[in-house]
Amino acid sequence: MSLYRTFAWPFIRQLDAEAAHKLTLNLLQTGLVPASGHVDDPVLATTLFGRALGNPVGLAAGFDKNALVPDAMLRLGFGFVEVGGVTPKPQPGNPQPRLFRLEEDRAIVNRMGFNNEGLEVMAQRLQRRARLGVVGANLGANKDSPDRPGDYAILYERLAPLVDFCVVNVSSPNTPGLRNLQGREELSALLGRLQPLHGKLKTPLLVKIAPDLADEDIRDVAQLALDHRLDGIVATNTTIARPASLRSRHAGETGGLSGAPLRERATEVLRELYRQVGGKLTLIGVGGIASGADAYARIRAGADVVQLYSALVYEGPGLVTRIRRELAALLKRDGFRSLKDAVGADHK
Repeated sequence: MSLYRTFAWPFIRQLDAEAAHKLTLNLLQTGLVPASGHVDDPVLATTLFGRALGNPVGLAAGFDKNALVPDAMLRLGFGFVEVGGVTPKPQPGNPQPRLFRLEEDRAIVNRMGFNNEGLEVMAQRLQRRARLGVVGANLGANKDSPDRPGDYAILYERLAPLVDFCVVNVSSPNTPGLRNLQGREELSALLGRLQPLHGKLKTPLLVKIAPDLADEDIRDVAQLALDHRLDGIVATNTTIARPASLRSRHAGETGGLSGAPLRERATEVLRELYRQVGGKLTLIGVGGIASGADAYARIRAGADVVQLYSALVYEGPGLVTRIRRELAALLKRDGFRSLKDAVGADHK
């Protein structure tokens, strides 16, 4: 058992989930959290939008909403980091409590509501950091915005010069009406609004979708992403579904469910996306990844790279190094000479 599970977890689990998260961010900001020290096996080397990555394991959006610790997370061994979601104006998010650990299910429910310090605070932090490592930004819309497509345009124009990619988040279940932007007409209008900026700024632009979309809707999103010349799709966000297998007393809490119960559906969505756009767009697999085997399965299903967040709550920072080791061993076991050779292998 890891030191985290033995010594830190018994203390952390006594804290409110959001208080524990804030404590973690505070510790990371001190600079006292040691770097990984693990050297990636060359078989894990890949690229993301032309940037070299030592490994394909990324930190998902939601952990570092205000770009407080992207460099600290890179030092922990993540191949890349996504900060945010950020909105143009600061907003407090939904009332507390709004973050719940479903310990028996290795899951999280959150209804945070895009709580963040706003665009300018994030932009200033990103401007101050050295451009070392690959960092992306997750873009959201203010709850009270009369022009949500305009919010995304404002965010993209301001942050595009400061990050390596931007993700249009239209799939959070915690801002009323936001998921409606995944509809064919609404998403086409939104992407049409961003396309001229994308052509001018060149920073890679992706869209993040929900796991709750029907296959027909997934195909529509894939086609729109191609039509509007996006660079990729992130699959998936949290789910509003509640599997019958959930055991935790918090299973009925309103919000988005993430973690282990999302694994199967997130992989299904990714498979369908790969069938539609494999090789034409970058696919980022996220949802329920907690081991090297999980990451490997997502890569074989079509992910170019993967992201995780919820599993860190239960396994601690050492999880990143463990996944990197396990993934390298699995690639070599199956005779892959590089990670890219394994992408979409289940379809070939």
